[in-house]
Amino acid sequence: MHAWLGLFSAEPEVLAAGAAYLRVVGPTYGFFGLGLALYFASQGAGRLLWPLLAGATRLVVAAAGGWLILHWIGGELTAVFAVMAAGLVIFGATLAGAIHLGAWGVGREP
Repeated sequence: MHAWLGLFSAEPEVLAAGAAYLRVVGPTYGFFGLGLALYFASQGAGRLLWPLLAGATRLVVAAAGGWLILHWIGGELTAVFAVMAAGLVIFGATLAGAIHLGAWGVGREP
């Protein structure tokens, strides 16, 4: 991890924050990849309502959740990373669930 982060800085605080970010948010990047793949597939299918809603939800979770964690709860940086991770999971899971439940209208006329 430090080999990758060391490309950007040698400061111990930066390396510690980067390592914490990768430990907390890194495992959820699969959901982000799933969400992006389904976003572009939805674009090809001409059905963008759910991808836009999922993206907006991710933005609200990250922005509002991060603000709440820092200003009301007084959380640490790792708590902000957890909120960011939750946003990625919500993004991918929302799109996967919507498409699974028929958001593309498969079998129906558009």
